[in-house]
Amino acid sequence: MGDVAKDLAAGTVGGAAQLICGHPFDTIKVKLQSQPAPLPGQPLKYAGAMDAVRQTLAAEGPRGLYKGMGAPLATVAAFNAVLFSVRGQMEALLRSEPGAPLTVNQQIVCGAGAGVAVSILACPTELIKCRLQAQSALADSGSAGVAVKYGGPMDVARRVLRSEGGVKGLFKGLIPTMAREVPGNAAMFGVYEALKQYLAGGQDTSKLGRGSLMLAGGLAGGAFWFSVYPTDVVKSVIQVDDFKNPKYSGSIDAFRKILASEGVKGLYKGFGPAMARSVPANAACFLAYEVTRSSLG
Repeated sequence: MGDVAKDLAAGTVGGAAQLICGHPFDTIKVKLQSQPAPLPGQPLKYAGAMDAVRQTLAAEGPRGLYKGMGAPLATVAAFNAVLFSVRGQMEALLRSEPGAPLTVNQQIVCGAGAGVAVSILACPTELIKCRLQAQSALADSGSAGVAVKYGGPMDVARRVLRSEGGVKGLFKGLIPTMAREVPGNAAMFGVYEALKQYLAGGQDTSKLGRGSLMLAGGLAGGAFWFSVYPTDVVKSVIQVDDFKNPKYSGSIDAFRKILASEGVKGLYKGFGPAMARSVPANAACFLAYEVTRSSLG
């Protein structure tokens, strides 16, 4: 079995583990990010992460926490397969000889390259996911553009293709998606490699146990979100913005308006759930990837 095929298979398993562990946290993150600013004297729809959980469970039951999972579940194989296989191919290009370990800086380069590749797939998937997750919060704002409920991932895709400029509409938010994925994955894979080498006491990390892999993977996932979170907020508001009556003219405009109306705090809405999700989800992802990759030889 070739290295590319092994990375594809292991990346698929890792992505599935990540999604199952992390999607409820992601749902709460997007709801907090996309809730409309309240009228003067009125409170926010969600007072915080736990309040968003309580309201979601009360209104929609446990299934509400997994709303929008269809789109990433349908593409999780492709997304993580691309991420880990592109990273694997870049590792092969940077190695001085087959099997030679890479430095942390080389892993950062590999992560950045993989981030460019996955952005193309991530953008339409994220748009569909964010629309489904955010619609219950946005509907309360009274905007006609969000009053219609989406029936599911395919319904979102059909509506966007029909009324938002065709295929181009599915790639709304591509720039902030790339601005998230490239530095985010560079940080994640760099931190992952640095922690593995620290825990192993050198560049040979092949003997690390599962606990060490989970620790390194969880903290690496945290590094991803810590480094790019404001960019993710901008991406989310751009992707759920009304097509006919847009609030934002672009990513820079969204950044400025969020900063002007909500301050720096507005760029970190949902940060708690994102960090709470990233550690267990990425611990599961990297462990599943490493175990599967090792079992394939």
